[in-house]
Amino acid sequence: MHPRDALAAVLVCAAVACSSPSPTFSLAAASVDPTYWCPGGASDAAYDLHATVDARNGTSREVTIQSATAVMVLTSVSGAWLEKIGARYDAGTVNVTPASVAASSNAKLGVTIPSACTSARYGASASSSGRYTVTVRLVTSAGTFSIAAANPHEILAA
Repeated sequence: MHPRDALAAVLVCAAVACSSPSPTFSLAAASVDPTYWCPGGASDAAYDLHATVDARNGTSREVTIQSATAVMVLTSVSGAWLEKIGARYDAGTVNVTPASVAASSNAKLGVTIPSACTSARYGASASSSGRYTVTVRLVTSAGTFSIAAANPHEILAA
C-alpha cells in the first residue's frame, strides 16, 4: 500500500469515528393524566397529577436522577376560570421513580406532581375548565433535561 493511500484510509477512519454519535441519555414520549375533575365546593384541594416519561440511557454508566421539578402553564380556559391564560404554576420538587436508569437500558419514569384546584359547588354556577401544558425538568448525573408532555392536562370544575 502506498503511504498516501494509508494516510487516506486513516483519515477516513478518523472522520467516521468523529462523526458517529456518542452514547447519550435522553427523554421522550412524556404524557400526563388528561383530565382531573375538581370536587364541587373544593378550595385549593390537593391532588396528584401523574406523568410518565420514557428515558433512554445509551451510556455505559448508570444515570441517577438527582432532582426533578415540574411547571404547568395555562393555555386555554372555558367559562369563568380563576387564572388568566399564560399563568404559570411551579409545582416545585416532584417525585420520580425509579431514581436511576441502568447503563445501556430504557426505563419508564413515573412522575408525581402535586397540584390543587378550586371549584364552586356543582349546580351553583356554569361549569368551567382550564387546560395546561406540563413540563418536567430532571437534573441527572448525565446533565439537565426538560421535556413537555405531548398532551395537555385539563382541570374540570363546576
